[in-house]
Amino acid sequence: MATIQTNQPVLSNSESLKETNYGALGTLVTVFFFWGFIAAGNSVFIPFCKHYFHLVQFQSHLIDFAFYSAYYVGALVLFAYGAFGGKDLVGKWGYKKSIIYGLLFSALGAAAMIIAVNANTFAGMLAGLFIVALGFSLQQTAAQPFAITLGDPATGTTRVNLGGGVNSFGTTIGPIVVAIALFGTTAAITDEKIAGLSLSKVIILYTCVGALFIGAAALFFFSKKVPSGILEEKTEKAGKALYTLLIMTGLLVIMFVPVFSSYKTDLTNATDAEKHALEAYRMKWLLGALAVVVVGLLIANLSAKKKSDGWGAMQYPQLVLGMLGIFFYVGVEVTIGSNLGELLRHKDFGGFQASEATKYIAMYWGSLMIGRWAGAVGAFKLSKQTKDILLFVVPLVAFAIIIIVNTVAGYDMKPLYYYLVCVLVQIVAAYLTKNKPAKTLLVFSLLGLIAMIIGTLTTGKIAIYAFLSGGLFCSIMWPCIFSLSIAGLGKYTTQGSAFLIMMILGGGIIPPMQGKVADYLQANSTVEGFGIHNSYWIAVVCFAYLAFFAFAAKRILKRQGIDYDATPENVKEELI
Repeated sequence: MATIQTNQPVLSNSESLKETNYGALGTLVTVFFFWGFIAAGNSVFIPFCKHYFHLVQFQSHLIDFAFYSAYYVGALVLFAYGAFGGKDLVGKWGYKKSIIYGLLFSALGAAAMIIAVNANTFAGMLAGLFIVALGFSLQQTAAQPFAITLGDPATGTTRVNLGGGVNSFGTTIGPIVVAIALFGTTAAITDEKIAGLSLSKVIILYTCVGALFIGAAALFFFSKKVPSGILEEKTEKAGKALYTLLIMTGLLVIMFVPVFSSYKTDLTNATDAEKHALEAYRMKWLLGALAVVVVGLLIANLSAKKKSDGWGAMQYPQLVLGMLGIFFYVGVEVTIGSNLGELLRHKDFGGFQASEATKYIAMYWGSLMIGRWAGAVGAFKLSKQTKDILLFVVPLVAFAIIIIVNTVAGYDMKPLYYYLVCVLVQIVAAYLTKNKPAKTLLVFSLLGLIAMIIGTLTTGKIAIYAFLSGGLFCSIMWPCIFSLSIAGLGKYTTQGSAFLIMMILGGGIIPPMQGKVADYLQANSTVEGFGIHNSYWIAVVCFAYLAFFAFAAKRILKRQGIDYDATPENVKEELI
């Protein structure tokens, strides 16, 4: 199979699109479910671990740090192999085998998780999640470009959206299943009782998850419809890009070590001034970690512009800006959900126990399903009229499913009925953007920006709905950012995909940073919930960058002769 070529002229009315391999696509989207299930389950796992292991907000977010930093490490190892070995490991194995190996590796992580739970060690559980996510890293590096190659590149966004729809089904039921596994019930449990619960059901949960990983690997192995996806061509040299990423990795380690080490300090007899000084110290190092990523990538692209030799895919500005786009997108998507449980604990936002917050967390991740199911409508051969009808009906059906599933699970969903208004806003936005990557990303980023500002300036149900709607507006961003970032990369497409997967690291840096901002602000305030509430300004900044990227990427690609947004409507109708 040839490498994806996205730097092609816009299709004319007479040109036909490459047919989609629906059989292979149907098998491929199964792995998208696992990514969503585990990632969303972490949002319930975080408040649980905070009370069970008596952690502060930042420490509880080490779950996100372990999980999402594994994506960065995994993708970096794959890139390093290609840089030193001269061949892309995923290309050498093929997309199919790469996904199988990734699933088996995740199964090992599930086994490690079981061992850690038996030992009742938080550090061991973090290690287990890290191994699970390493497997996910390999799966995602292969699955994203694989989905695009299974049809015409110009409509690759719709296929990734279809995978995203399945992924979001996992994010919808993940919090519910994990909550039942951890709390043993959907009824409210006090935070004090959580500290005394047994972790035995987590063993059952991860035994089932491990078995599903192995089952999915077998499905891929025996499926004759899934092509091997082997890429024979050699990997382009990118030594400068590799050394830059290795230096960035070293600097990130330097930034995080002092933060982790500081938690060994005994603060039993510390004064308030000493505690505040320590929080400020930790904040500086975390801001330094963020600067390493942002400044490092921007300097790399500036250097590549002067002399492209050795930079590989990083010579393309759309990719570098897209790497930051993925970083902030994953960061904001994860941080909204991961901090939601702590926010809802305060009286201005309902005063819910950790177990009671599950229905709101499920609705947040379910909001991603609502948007992605709507985006996936374009993945099927349908008339324009039918698609327009489904674009309105599908989000409402998805919303109803979330309500029904949570109601059956025993949660009172009446407080979320009026969230339908937010869903209607998402539907209008979908009609306005018509699956055009740059326009869709810009509109949804601006809506996310507005929602976060409303949430940080208000309290009660309005604020809760505003923060929950962040899921609706994040829902279709991944395929838009991915498509815009790898457009025009040609022989560097696989390499560029690996770089983008690395930036899932944002999910490991942004949430802990928001947690630390919350701890810092609360330490300097006497108002209950002030810290966690105002820490959501972090999400505002993330959405602001995503809006900038949508605007900048469109201009950059136009200068390269690429404009997906200008694809004729009748060609879009043919779809995949």
